[in-house]
Amino acid sequence: MAAYGQTQYSPALQPTGPYTPYTHHTQGYSMPSYSGGISSGIFQGTHAISSSTPFNPTQQEFSAYSSYSQSQYSPYYNSHHYNSPYLTSSNISPAAITAPLAYQHPEHPVMMPNHSPESHTGEYHPPPSPSTPGKEEGVPARRGADGKLRGRKRVSDPVPPLDSDIERVFIWDLDETIIIFHSLLTGTFSSRFGKDSSKAVSLGLWMEETIFNLADSRLFFNDLEECDQVHIDDVASDDNGQDLSTYNFGSDGFQTPAGAGSLCLGSGVHGGVDWMRKLAFRYRRVKEIYNAYKNNVGGLLGSPKREEWLQLRREMEVLTDLWLTQALKALALINSRPNCVNVLVTTTQLIPALSKVLLYGLGSAFPIENIYSATKTGKESCFERVSQRFGRRAVYVVIGDGAEEETVAKKKNMPFWRVSCRADLEALSHALELDYL
Repeated sequence: MAAYGQTQYSPALQPTGPYTPYTHHTQGYSMPSYSGGISSGIFQGTHAISSSTPFNPTQQEFSAYSSYSQSQYSPYYNSHHYNSPYLTSSNISPAAITAPLAYQHPEHPVMMPNHSPESHTGEYHPPPSPSTPGKEEGVPARRGADGKLRGRKRVSDPVPPLDSDIERVFIWDLDETIIIFHSLLTGTFSSRFGKDSSKAVSLGLWMEETIFNLADSRLFFNDLEECDQVHIDDVASDDNGQDLSTYNFGSDGFQTPAGAGSLCLGSGVHGGVDWMRKLAFRYRRVKEIYNAYKNNVGGLLGSPKREEWLQLRREMEVLTDLWLTQALKALALINSRPNCVNVLVTTTQLIPALSKVLLYGLGSAFPIENIYSATKTGKESCFERVSQRFGRRAVYVVIGDGAEEETVAKKKNMPFWRVSCRADLEALSHALELDYL
């Protein structure tokens, strides 16, 4: 396989062939825009960051990976179907589940985890990222430009900082920045980086079906597709706090004869009080499921979907030359700082976005409260909400691949780190390790 950076790519590549999207859901995706060659990673704009040490990330060869035949992928995306219903127990902590869930389809029992969410036995473990040359463990904390000590490890404090105490907010795009997904389906990724197009499309279709099956079967997407929200708590004010341990979501009449979608389409248009309460119940349950299973996605999927998901994750990492692994390294470095936070703003609808975050193993990096969907309002509105939440004193850093987030970042005088290839993520991790960011 060719390493990144050895070939110059056109900034306006088009898909190499026809693509028929997943027919059940078509909303929430936008064509990624690539800005061309590898960026230096240095910020532009008012908050430009300069250093006497230029970034020169080493380009990695991944030729050690064995190749996969094209026929290996074809059966996956058209044969996987979830029949598992929504989780119905109010106490859905994996460690607390001791009996089969109600409404369980006998052919696909949910895996009953007997370990805590922090246990990852049998879960997907990406290969370790190469360490940065010249870095040594145990380097003492250095004082930043603002006079505050910046250590390498998280301060041992069980209480997370208040939003007003956050000093630096990293606002991430999702598709083609942290994860590779949409460009697999369109053929853009394989064209830019010299990958097998058929293999890439097959893996993309397999992941697409996995995302929507999880969203439909566990996260109420069939009910919520036309009732999309920007944030998980946007309808929380309509929730009366009712105990949902015995609540039957399948027979509560949420989908009215007139069609629930017509009640959600217009801005500020709502159904009756009873209907809005049922909507809030569903978002509350989604939040509970996310928090309970963000570190144990295999337990949520159940067997055999868990094994198929692990195989899919491994094969996508091989195809993308550990793109996600490198992104996870940068996210972990940010999370290791006591007063820094990762926030996700994506153009994907909220429920499929949560499904993506879970399936790509990003639950630990992004608390559900830090995930925003820009499908309805656009990214500028989401950025404004984030800045209002964390306040003016915080420094905001935007990380993405698209023109929209870059334009909004420049408009708001936020430093922007462009990600157009894996080397840009590697350079980002390097800058974080050196406390440049």
